[in-house]
Amino acid sequence: MKILIVDDTIDTVELLTKRLRAEGYDTEQAFDGQECLDKVEPYQPDLIILDVMMPKVDGFEACHRIKENEATKHIPILMLTAKSEIPDKVKGLDTGADSYLTKPFNYKELSANIRSLLTKKNATEKQAQKEKFFALDQMVDEVSHEIRNPLVSIGGFTRRIRNNLDKDDQNRKYLDIILQNVTTLERMMNHLIGLKQAAVIYIEETDINTVVLNSLAKHRKKITELGILLTTNLASDLPHLRLDTDNLTLALGNIIENGLEAMVGEKKELTIRTEITEGNVEISIKDTGKGIAREKIKNIYDPFYTGKTHGPGLGLYLALKIIQNNKGTIRVESVENHGTCIKVRLPIQQ
Repeated sequence: MKILIVDDTIDTVELLTKRLRAEGYDTEQAFDGQECLDKVEPYQPDLIILDVMMPKVDGFEACHRIKENEATKHIPILMLTAKSEIPDKVKGLDTGADSYLTKPFNYKELSANIRSLLTKKNATEKQAQKEKFFALDQMVDEVSHEIRNPLVSIGGFTRRIRNNLDKDDQNRKYLDIILQNVTTLERMMNHLIGLKQAAVIYIEETDINTVVLNSLAKHRKKITELGILLTTNLASDLPHLRLDTDNLTLALGNIIENGLEAMVGEKKELTIRTEITEGNVEISIKDTGKGIAREKIKNIYDPFYTGKTHGPGLGLYLALKIIQNNKGTIRVESVENHGTCIKVRLPIQQ
């Protein structure tokens, strides 16, 4: 969890930084309202501790601007001030603050407020995600029924027409564009159908290394065509896990496919590793692609979000849902222009 501490009193900032880091939080500092506004969007904190009386831009104005911004309005704000008058507290809450403490504050009370605000934030995000998943499930049925059959006809007739044209016929390039778009839509349909299939779970004893190799097998041809250097380091001592083998193969395949599509330039390397980490079997899939901007990482699992120039962004969304169904977690580490590493952890059943 990341907390942005904003106060023009250096001693207060240093004290809060020391104590919050001791509790396991990641912290960033700002010493006036303007510096806070400059840092909040790139840092994307989970919570802001905001003093009221500051130079340049005071806490009330900073809070108001943060809550007006679509990119930051969801961040809870805990306001701190030496003022204890009721009107000032009301003003702070009216500008969007989620909680209010008066200086000098008791750190235990501050810590309790932080935990409460973060708990509420997490609950809100989970509910929003649940509603989003439910809406998508309803859409899957409608879209797959209305689009799939016409799509098959369009692709089939286009290929037939193209094959009957002379090789130097200029119309072939237009038909190629149609086929390219049909392929994109067909891929989206497969992902949508995969979402429905992911809801049906068949648990069996599973060798993770076999799942990884089966996921890779579907992309061997593309790896060779793109000239990608593939390195696999699969641990030999992994226990068998009780998992949904077919869906997990699909999930890892989508992650691998994302990594392949991200790789451009001369250095193209894909590294896949399996190992035991902290009571879990961990699968790491690392590419040397274009990477993901820090502020965009939180969006990559959103349905239809994509950083590509074409195609639906459903692959990672589907992977996330499958991994969660298998009681696992997925984590992304990425640096722009250097690559991305996605780590999937699956618990070892005792």
